[in-house]
Amino acid sequence: MDANIPSPARYHNTGIAAIALAAILWSTGGLFIKWINLPPISILTYRAFFAALLFLLIFKKNVLVLTPKILLVSLFYTLLVGTFVFATKLTTAANAIFLQYTAPLYLIILEPWLFKYKLSLQNGLTAIFCMLGMGLFFLDEFSLGGLLGNLLALFSGVALAGMMLAQRNNPQHHHEASIFWGNVWVVIIGFTFTVNAPFPTVNDWFMLSFLGFIQIGLGYMLFTFGLKRVSALESSLVAMLEPILNPVWVMIGFGEMPGFFAIVGAGIIIVALVFRTIYTTYVKI
Repeated sequence: MDANIPSPARYHNTGIAAIALAAILWSTGGLFIKWINLPPISILTYRAFFAALLFLLIFKKNVLVLTPKILLVSLFYTLLVGTFVFATKLTTAANAIFLQYTAPLYLIILEPWLFKYKLSLQNGLTAIFCMLGMGLFFLDEFSLGGLLGNLLALFSGVALAGMMLAQRNNPQHHHEASIFWGNVWVVIIGFTFTVNAPFPTVNDWFMLSFLGFIQIGLGYMLFTFGLKRVSALESSLVAMLEPILNPVWVMIGFGEMPGFFAIVGAGIIIVALVFRTIYTTYVKI
């Protein structure tokens, strides 16, 4: 074998490492959103500006193309990041990220209807356990703010599912453009509100630039790189590092502890989704 051509094992391991690093970077979002003492709309706007700038610098004119499919994905992306940031401010970071990761539940329900096939037994059972886990999150939240945050987090999961479905029909070479335009819409929508909000401090600018350039920008690039080298099963399982690590960073850096029922609910959701992913990949039913 040519020394300049990477071996299949090395090619595969590089992909796994890239996705793992992407998940780790994504998982830092909750902590920085909690740390930044700005309104959620300001965090969204500044982060989106830095992320869009990075994509424009790296991918140049390739991200400037705008098609109906790119527009659809970008709108779902806008809803996804918007509801998640507001949810993280209103409820615990653990609730926000775990409820967002119920997105596969909506795919399980929507895909048979959209693509005209029968709902399988394992998918039906997964949906039941996920809904049970989701219900436990609300047992810990009796305040109006916490309840609203949980509902927004659930909606961010719906938006994530919508973005996944839309990306299925979006050519792979347009994926970066979809994320670029999604961030552009966030900046356009948030600008009017942000100009009247408090101006970021020096520390805020550092954290906002990290969220835009590194957490979202570099994280997405690494994930795209890794997806070309590993299976869908491996990528989805490795990406589970994000909901696991997100509340850990917030607990260490912010001192926020998720409630007992939220922890139990999160465990049920993760076990159900991991089992379903492995089962449907290796047991052909």
